[in-house]
Amino acid sequence: MRNHIQKSIAMRLVRVGGVMALMGALTACQTLEAMSGGAAADVKPIPVRSARASMIAPIVETRETITATGYAVVSIQNHKTPAQKRLLAIRASKLDAYRALTEQVYGQHLDATTTVADMTVMSDTFRTRVEGVIYGAVLVSITPAGDDTYETTLSLDARVVDDLRALYLGQLASNIR
Repeated sequence: MRNHIQKSIAMRLVRVGGVMALMGALTACQTLEAMSGGAAADVKPIPVRSARASMIAPIVETRETITATGYAVVSIQNHKTPAQKRLLAIRASKLDAYRALTEQVYGQHLDATTTVADMTVMSDTFRTRVEGVIYGAVLVSITPAGDDTYETTLSLDARVVDDLRALYLGQLASNIR
């Protein structure tokens, strides 16, 4: 399974590399035409984003910050005292917010299996996981939501998101080699 994932990632990187080469060639053509003073100099050049931005921009819309909210129920926390249950719920809601933030930065790995027999779906299972590193998140708020739930909101600056994704893509590329 891991080998299949690595091959899939390698294929994606090859496609991205081809797109980056094409973008570089187009940028060079525009620069040469503008420098030659030909008729093409009157044409405004098409802005070309950096390679890193071109890979990430289609995935997530451009924003100044991203935010994520996590929730946790107080009554299901495993402790005897109400105060400790409340503290555990606050901590759990914060971890849930970090998970939601990680999903926005790195995406989710989804594994789905459907079994069909006699043209009828017999079973349908989904498993998801998210993995990544988050740093620089700002705690926006921790507030009670109703009588038995806490809500935590975190935000992350777009520049930090770009850094995190660049580190992740670099790690993926080094694992393929």
